[in-house]
Amino acid sequence: MLLEREDVNPDQPDTKYNQTPLVWAAQSGQDEVVKMLLKRSDVNPDHADTQYGQTPLSWAAENGHSGVVKMLLEREDVNPNQTDTKYGQTPLLWAAQNGQDEVVNMLLKRRDVNPDHADTEYGQTPLMGGRKRAFGGSKDAFGTRGCQSRPSRH
Repeated sequence: MLLEREDVNPDQPDTKYNQTPLVWAAQSGQDEVVKMLLKRSDVNPDHADTQYGQTPLSWAAENGHSGVVKMLLEREDVNPNQTDTKYGQTPLLWAAQNGQDEVVNMLLKRRDVNPDHADTEYGQTPLMGGRKRAFGGSKDAFGTRGCQSRPSRH
């Protein structure tokens, strides 16, 4: 297997998007590959790509890969509030905007996740993103964390 070779860097990013094997695996929900990579000390679990500045947690949250999200959240070296560099969105906001109810609930159960962080592009919070998508379960979960809901201008 390639990871057993000393001349293979398991944290080597690609040249186009600066995405590491962990980013690619998290983005596509490959639980077993993520698990294998996270066992290694030479893999950075919080590495952000250069196209959007998203971390493996952010990509997994956006795409609803709850198994990957769970593995990443179990680590102390992963920041659950890390914003991407293009839009300033946290993993919670990515999950809320994409209707990923299970991931939203996983993130909201953590006391270190900020449910009111607004993105830098439009100033939207996860609650706004979730309401905009009008999905069921997660919208109710926001109320349990004391999120601030801003009045509509319309």
